[in-house]
Amino acid sequence: MSAQDHSLRDPPDLPRPFRPSGPLMQRNSAITERRWVQWTLIATAVVFLLFFLFLPLVAVFAEAFRNGVSTYLIALQEPDARSALNLTLITAAIAVPLNLVFGVCAAWAITKFDFRGKSLLISLIDLPFSVSPVVAGLVYVLVFGAQGWLGPWLLEHDIKIVFAVPGIVLATIFVTFPFIARELIPLMQAQGTDDEQAAVSLGASGWKTFWRVTLPNIKWGLLYGVLLCNARAFGEFGAVSVVSGHIRGMTNTLPLHIEILYNEYAFAAAFAVASLLASLALVTLAAKSFLEWRYGDELAAGRRH
Repeated sequence: MSAQDHSLRDPPDLPRPFRPSGPLMQRNSAITERRWVQWTLIATAVVFLLFFLFLPLVAVFAEAFRNGVSTYLIALQEPDARSALNLTLITAAIAVPLNLVFGVCAAWAITKFDFRGKSLLISLIDLPFSVSPVVAGLVYVLVFGAQGWLGPWLLEHDIKIVFAVPGIVLATIFVTFPFIARELIPLMQAQGTDDEQAAVSLGASGWKTFWRVTLPNIKWGLLYGVLLCNARAFGEFGAVSVVSGHIRGMTNTLPLHIEILYNEYAFAAAFAVASLLASLALVTLAAKSFLEWRYGDELAAGRRH
């Protein structure tokens, strides 16, 4: 048999797959943990969620219905509870739309234009994240209180800010206004300005460009930020507690009303109102989870940038 025939029958040696060894093998083993390590981390997370999230939530609803459904409904229909619920809804209905307008304007300015003080504006937007809500409430008392900077002028004109609904709304706006802006800024930065420039080059006005181009691109991130803002507005306690005055039936939101009931040892009523607030939070969480599941790629793209 000739050498040429032998080469036709026996295929040439194929390259063997690369198998890492030594330090490279150790590096890959660090990336892919052992199975027991994975299960330990998962079990630790589940235990923490069970004891610090799920069980307290179950306890709230169990205590709320301990004395029966009739007691539960009576606690929710009590005039002070209905007043607290109405004030909470009114506060959120005012604070969230105002924060929506501010968040869109701030995100638009930061991502679409270059100007002096941009980094300062971003830092100011993040300020409520670093300032205690109680301190924010004290600032409003210092400015608008009877002994504050504007207090004498407000008393002279019979205008009530602190210990009234306007103060509660202002405090809620302060602690919630970063949520929408910080949700939109990375999303709009990731999208860039190419679409807007193309629309303007085709003759679209700035207002039409916003409604036809920018808003459709950010609508799901905007809704996500609104949900987060709304959840914080419902549950805010520290800043509202300082500026409300704790006037029953007038300036108590749901969290403040729950505190008063608990301090008066009305545990069944306190847990009943707490379950109502928890239900509002669960509805918000469900909407948030749906957005993450349905439009997770779009939201994640913005956060990565």
